[in-house]
Amino acid sequence: MDNSKIAHHISENFNKELEDIRNSVLTMGGLVESQIEQAVKALASGDMELAELVIKQDNQIDELEMAIDAECTQIIALRQPAAFDLRLLLTVLRIINELERVGDLAERIAKTAIYLSNNSEGRTDQYYELQHMSGLVRDMLHRALDSFARMSVDNITDITGSDEHVDREYASIIRQLITQMMEDPRNITRSLDMLWTVRALERIGDHSRYICEHLIYMIKGEDVRHLTQAELELKMNG
Repeated sequence: MDNSKIAHHISENFNKELEDIRNSVLTMGGLVESQIEQAVKALASGDMELAELVIKQDNQIDELEMAIDAECTQIIALRQPAAFDLRLLLTVLRIINELERVGDLAERIAKTAIYLSNNSEGRTDQYYELQHMSGLVRDMLHRALDSFARMSVDNITDITGSDEHVDREYASIIRQLITQMMEDPRNITRSLDMLWTVRALERIGDHSRYICEHLIYMIKGEDVRHLTQAELELKMNG
């Protein structure tokens, strides 16, 4: 990680506190990435033990969020940071909130996997598309967290641009599900559960984009929320 982005402080304890927080965020991010992969794998394979593991891991993610939140709050109260240090801590608070929500979405996918396992005759022709879409959103999240680790917004618009690919994949799977429900009403219940799963993956892509937007605020001090992809690219390249 590029520690040069963090101002050097007279207090070595302050430097260590900031570095520990960054490492904790990356640990939390790694757990969430694993959760997504395992949840979709459990859904596709019918591995109920893996699904249960994902659900249990959500408690660990919640605990990490609360611990990091408390540590940031304490530093802000005691150290009264300014400029980049303050933006770093505020960004961390935002990022862990995004990660916690992604963890909740992965947990929901795992619960859906358990529910659908009771229907052994269900269709599995969406699983390839689901796994492909899962790979897209996990790659977005991983690259966003890597940018945080490097304290860099280089190529950040490439990451946010990937959300458009996720949206196209989402629309394609939704069309397939609607067609199946129209062809045979017996597919409706299962297709609705699959629809929620696809929606959860699409939302994970959104949260990955939000992390990128928070990073731009941290590095450049600019609020780019609510900008379109074209507007974001113009601002970053301008």
